[in-house]
Amino acid sequence: GKVAIQGWKVVTDHKVTDLARQFEQVGIAAIIYTDINRDGMMGGINLQSTKELADGISVPVIASGGVNDIKDVEALLELEARVDGGIVGVITGRAIYEGTLDLAEAIALTRAKRES
Repeated sequence: GKVAIQGWKVVTDHKVTDLARQFEQVGIAAIIYTDINRDGMMGGINLQSTKELADGISVPVIASGGVNDIKDVEALLELEARVDGGIVGVITGRAIYEGTLDLAEAIALTRAKRES
C-alpha cells in the first residue's frame, strides 16, 4: 500500500491512495497502478488493491503487475469502469511473451464486454 520509487528500490511512507488523490487535483488522465510484488511474476493481478485504489479516487486506473492469462482480464472486466473513473485498462507483457495470454482473445473479450 506504499509508493515505491527509484526503480522500485525505495519504498516511501506515502500511501498509494493519498498520492493518487494529490494527482487527481492536477487533472491527470489516468493512473497506472502496478503491484511490484507481482510484476513479471505471472501470479495473477492484485484485484483487491487495484479495486481499492479505483474505488478511492475519481481518476481512471490502469491495472498492472501479475497478469497471467485471460482469467485476469475477465476478473478486471467484472470491476468495470465507472463514469467517474474505475479500472479502464490493463498492462501485460510477460504473459504475452510466454504465451499464457492470447492478446487477440483479450481484445475480443474486452470489445464484447464494451458492446454488451
